Amino acid sequence: MRTKLIIDTDPGVDDAFAIALAALSDDVDLLGVTTVFGNVPLTATTRNAQRVLALCKRDDVPVAAGAERPLVHRQPREARPVHGSDGLSGRSAALPEPSRELESTDAVTLLASLLEAADEPVTIAPIGPLTNIAALLAAHPGLASRIGRLVIMGGGLAGGNTTAAAEFNIWSDPEAAHRVLAGGEVPCTLVPLDLTHRCAVDAAWLGRLAASGPIGAALDALTPDYLAHYRKALGFEGIVVHDAVAVAEAIRPGILRTAPAPVRVECSVGPARGATIVDRRPQGQKADTDGLTGGPFTEVAVDTDLEGLREFLLDRLAGRRA
Repeated sequence: MRTKLIIDTDPGVDDAFAIALAALSDDVDLLGVTTVFGNVPLTATTRNAQRVLALCKRDDVPVAAGAERPLVHRQPREARPVHGSDGLSGRSAALPEPSRELESTDAVTLLASLLEAADEPVTIAPIGPLTNIAALLAAHPGLASRIGRLVIMGGGLAGGNTTAAAEFNIWSDPEAAHRVLAGGEVPCTLVPLDLTHRCAVDAAWLGRLAASGPIGAALDALTPDYLAHYRKALGFEGIVVHDAVAVAEAIRPGILRTAPAPVRVECSVGPARGATIVDRRPQGQKADTDGLTGGPFTEVAVDTDLEGLREFLLDRLAGRRA
């Protein structure tokens, strides 16, 4: 069975790895890619997505640009210090120019049309701020039943990476994230920092990727600024491929072990803004006074076979079926 998949993204180095992972997997029917502001402005994230697809020779995949700002408050800052000035360590121009034009419709319109045309439920992997997805669910509530599940990269159980409380994707548009995670219309799987950091890949892994062929070498060439950031954050030569971990779960359900829990997002303007509140208490200890225990529940990714996941990613990105 081929997984029908749409990726909503803000490339970003790890987003580029995630797009390539789906684009190179022959058991994935990549219906489309939609873009959103995030790591860098929308014009750059959109161009980066187009170029990664061109690298993978996937000009059959439509790309549409979406939200250029959050639903309510403007995004305080982007992630250029992590991903580089253009989102890809200043190396985006080294990727092929796309031969397919950007769709004339916006991201929400493309998402709606792809869902309407699908003959079975579609998996959507939102790996950037959730603005496009919140807008889709608000504007087209009747299409929720056509979404098999959302596999979301975002949040942190023990804190964040952008602030002490918040992970970047959720922090960039907390209102949108709260709308999606608390809405209950669509099954959600949340892939948080706590797990993606444990899935970090080292210099030897990157070396194997670079040696695997032209696409692997091109992906590795996008990592210098990202690698410099994570050299300090991790304490070793390696990177965290957050978004590729989430897309791996979208492609192969169950590659991550999940546990159901109510999840809400803090939307106040203060130091906790963007925090994901995951209620992991045993059911018998929960009181319904906080408004969480009545659901809906999100499947939160908590564990995986780390080496098995790394090999899965490497095999797929190297063009080897795993």
